[in-house]
Amino acid sequence: MQRVVVGLSGGVDSSVAAYLLKEQGYEVLGVFMKNWHDTEVTISDDCPWEEDSKDALLVAEKLGIPFHTIDLSEQYLERIVNYMFKEYEAGRTPNPDILCNREIKFDLFLEHAKLLGAEYVATGHYCRKDFNEEYKEFRLLAGEDQNKDQSYFLCQLTQDQLSHALFPIGELNKDAVRAIAKDQDLVTAEKRDSQGLCFIGKVKLPDFLKQQLKEKEGNVIEIDRNWSGFQEPLADTEFYRFKEADGVEIGQHQGAHFYTVGQRKGLNIGGYTQPLFILQVNTETNSIYVGEGEDHPGLLRKGLKIANSNVHWLRNSLALKVGEERTLDMRIRYRQPLFKAKLKQSESFLEVSFAQAQKAVTPGQFAAWYDGNEMLGSGVIE
Repeated sequence: MQRVVVGLSGGVDSSVAAYLLKEQGYEVLGVFMKNWHDTEVTISDDCPWEEDSKDALLVAEKLGIPFHTIDLSEQYLERIVNYMFKEYEAGRTPNPDILCNREIKFDLFLEHAKLLGAEYVATGHYCRKDFNEEYKEFRLLAGEDQNKDQSYFLCQLTQDQLSHALFPIGELNKDAVRAIAKDQDLVTAEKRDSQGLCFIGKVKLPDFLKQQLKEKEGNVIEIDRNWSGFQEPLADTEFYRFKEADGVEIGQHQGAHFYTVGQRKGLNIGGYTQPLFILQVNTETNSIYVGEGEDHPGLLRKGLKIANSNVHWLRNSLALKVGEERTLDMRIRYRQPLFKAKLKQSESFLEVSFAQAQKAVTPGQFAAWYDGNEMLGSGVIE
């Protein structure tokens, strides 16, 4: 009998994953990862880990499987939280959920599972995997439920990590998962989905960042939609680099590192017919640039580039060589509809050109590319 460790999060998805694996004949062990203790920055009770741990234990008892808790909070602080602070300080917007899967769930947690004699770790992600016999490589596939597909969050996994991963609910939709949980009388059956940062919960981001990043007053600069610079052609991979002289000062902020491209809340500047959106963040000059309306030309980019050191292919057999190009499907944020993009590998960068300009292409976030329902790779946006 093969042993598998399930990351029981206290939610319905991982609960049903554990149930399904037991029904399939695996020897299932339930483990709750405690990765965050500080509840001061969370909003109300959005991520009460004590309650989640209790629910995970009740699910394990109901299923009759062994259960214990592992504390990875020190490693989580080092690998995820400190990285977040560093990226925001540099004016970039990281994606902790993707890093959490790469660094915690399918690295440290996987190593813990191996020490327990398990061959696999399983999670409640809505995605699937299979094996390509021709190239002897695993494929990561989108979940059957397109509304819940979470393959984007796993875009940094390696072949070794995939070889030890199981995604039991990938063939199901959310309603079916809840129906199974209700049929099995699991305490998590009606529990709402968690929100916010991986293992931290829903936070007021400025309050969270103020733990390490200091407030620093700077200028809010409005860029008019008729700014002359928009008439200048840009290479597909470039973006407009505004200077304060390009616009009009309309207010003050408390630190450019507290903001992100595409953000429209938190400025507290009124008097506009349409919302103001952040077009660019410059932490070197401590300036943020805004424009009125979600169709502002400063929000649009025709493409992006990814430094070679940040390019990751899930299947090495498909990686582009220098000078090669390929048109694939892409998304630059979770749940965004896929769009067509041309990828071209240069000496230093993976250069990406969009078939249609995209809004709020955010440095620090991950672009992920697909061939149909197969996740092929990803990289950090420059």
